Amino acid sequence: MSRFDRSIVASGHQLVSEAAGKILEAGGNAFDAVVAAGFASAVAEPALTSLGGGGFMVGHSAAMGQNMFFDFFVDTPGRGCATTPAAVDFFKIIVDFGGSSQDFTIGLGSVAVPGTLKGLLHIHKRLGRMGLAEIIAPAKELALQHRLNAHMAHFLNLLHPVMTLSERGRRIYQPDGISLAVGDTLKNVELAAFLDQLSKEGDESFYYGGIADAIDQEMRNGGGLLTAKDFAAYAVKERKPLAIPYRENLLLTVPEPSLGGTLIGLSLSLMAEREEKDYEWGSAAQLLESVGLMQEVERLREAGVTTPKALQQFLQDRTMPAASTEKIRLFSRGTTHVSVADNTGNCASMTCSNGEGSGYFAPGSGVMLNNMMGEDDLHPNGFHSSPPGERVFSMMSPSLLLQGDHVQLVIGSGGSKRIRTAVSQVLHQVVVFNRSLQQAVDAPRLYLDGDCLQVEPGFAESAMAALKNRLSANNMSVNSWRQKDVYFGGVHAVIPGLEGAGDPRRGGAVVTVYQKNTKG
Repeated sequence: MSRFDRSIVASGHQLVSEAAGKILEAGGNAFDAVVAAGFASAVAEPALTSLGGGGFMVGHSAAMGQNMFFDFFVDTPGRGCATTPAAVDFFKIIVDFGGSSQDFTIGLGSVAVPGTLKGLLHIHKRLGRMGLAEIIAPAKELALQHRLNAHMAHFLNLLHPVMTLSERGRRIYQPDGISLAVGDTLKNVELAAFLDQLSKEGDESFYYGGIADAIDQEMRNGGGLLTAKDFAAYAVKERKPLAIPYRENLLLTVPEPSLGGTLIGLSLSLMAEREEKDYEWGSAAQLLESVGLMQEVERLREAGVTTPKALQQFLQDRTMPAASTEKIRLFSRGTTHVSVADNTGNCASMTCSNGEGSGYFAPGSGVMLNNMMGEDDLHPNGFHSSPPGERVFSMMSPSLLLQGDHVQLVIGSGGSKRIRTAVSQVLHQVVVFNRSLQQAVDAPRLYLDGDCLQVEPGFAESAMAALKNRLSANNMSVNSWRQKDVYFGGVHAVIPGLEGAGDPRRGGAVVTVYQKNTKG
């Protein structure tokens, strides 16, 4: 039976939320909708995600009374590959962010084994109830044509050297030799045809058939590491979510291979232990306590509290785990997030990423593959030093907040290393300070970057003055931003049956579907 009179979607793009909304209107559940959103975001947010990337989903099935975690992040490539590191197509480009620049490493040698496509199909098969063709239809329509919004036009402009590296990319993103701008029509006809094939045949061609074989051949000829054996061996992993008590609630988030879930759990656990203070959110006292908490989390992170096992040990007996000697591969680039809650109580929180993209498009698909083998912080022991078939670590942390058997909040964020602080700060405002969800998402954020506190505008001048004085006395600096920025994450969240909130920093959009659907 229906628990609510509405289903809600929050994502980083209006067209993505609308795609999921169409599925909900047609009678699909939250899992049908989040899969539809995943396909649509791969079309409408091509600078952030792709079917050739990786992701995580944390879900709650009301009908089964189960909570679940799906890991479809990327693997290291190279099974049966004879290419030597010296021969790998692997090079840096410089991306100008306006006032600063950053090096990204792309090319065929930057591609890890993709998992997003297999993950979406796996979720649909396990938990969906609508036909695959219906789920994919909104994305196929968008691939035939849609207009670029300001956020995506900006991202595409930044990553222009990646998107137009190959002739395949130039046909899509630089038609007639002119780069696409806001308001222009984006067409990816090859992707539309691939989606049509996918709706009929599943992922056979991409992971086991003609496309996998073609990728294998082009990689061997061009200096890549990804092989047909890598595709055939890839598997989605299902595990229990990481469960963290938080006041009267239970946070369900991502265990390994995410470090973000553990660090969010650590932050919230420390918050819950603090005595109730008689101060308002945004006051000097609250900001000072927040910074102190961030410092404590960083201290514990550096001491080794980075896994669910280490967190459990610390919370139980307050002894520090032995610091790990392993240098963890950590992916922490651009991402996109979708939160869905349907009217029957099913909930899905999903975060996906393609890195910056490798510049390489899988033949016959219109799909750009990821560049996660080219991330500096992912390979602290050196590029191409890890054996094939290892799951890569991430900071992505899609999460659910439960009270009893019911989900109170569906939440997640993009934003690299700021994902955990963005999610923690929004959760804390909603649970402790009783702020509305949109208020909490819109509120200015903090991020402790070493000895420098990054601060968005919007806090009271008196609170900022007190914060600067205290930090200055401790040899720390404060960098006050002139405007809210994507640097601080993009939290898209839903309170089931009540409201959704899209983060304006990342083009957030909410769609609400009013319905009287009584199916499970």
